[in-house]
Amino acid sequence: MYKVFVNNTPIILSTKKTIEGYNTISIKDVDFPFIIRDILEKEANDQEVKYHLYHKNEDRLMKTLYSKLPVVIAGGGKVYNEDNRVLFIRRNGKWDLPKGKAEKKEDMETAAIREVEEETGVTGLEITKFLYKSFHVFKRNGEFRLKVTYWFEMKTDYIGELIPQKEEGITKVRWKSPKKAKKALQDSYENIKLLFSLDYL
Repeated sequence: MYKVFVNNTPIILSTKKTIEGYNTISIKDVDFPFIIRDILEKEANDQEVKYHLYHKNEDRLMKTLYSKLPVVIAGGGKVYNEDNRVLFIRRNGKWDLPKGKAEKKEDMETAAIREVEEETGVTGLEITKFLYKSFHVFKRNGEFRLKVTYWFEMKTDYIGELIPQKEEGITKVRWKSPKKAKKALQDSYENIKLLFSLDYL
């Protein structure tokens, strides 16, 4: 099962034919812009809407998803320092983790490290493991797009200055203790919360 977020509302993708309480549509037949607009409209009116898209074959499920919207591939990092604090950025009025679009022919590990360095000023990054892929919809130049972010856990012994990449709309960079990270997640995105759901918080 996968979750594609439109703001904080997940569209569920699975190989199940039905999920109780969800409006189920074959992913082959779905009009993605229509259901995205429906979700945004319902959210704006504080109404709940639940969509489930299915295909009996998991590989075909994902291939069809990628064919429905223009895809942007990105890499990001959940970075720990030697004090077990996590690196957060403040962007668009929310606490987030550093991430960004991969360059042409760039492997995902390289993209993730580069983006963390560019957005925060932190160096000396070492990837410790791959975490998972997140999916969310955004709008650019009047067109809905699907961002697929490959998340990696990283560590660093960096103790220097934190430098927000202001041209990317980042206003703050902070190391946060488990307690402060938990508080920050209350003012974050659902797909970021997933990165902490099985962690120490």
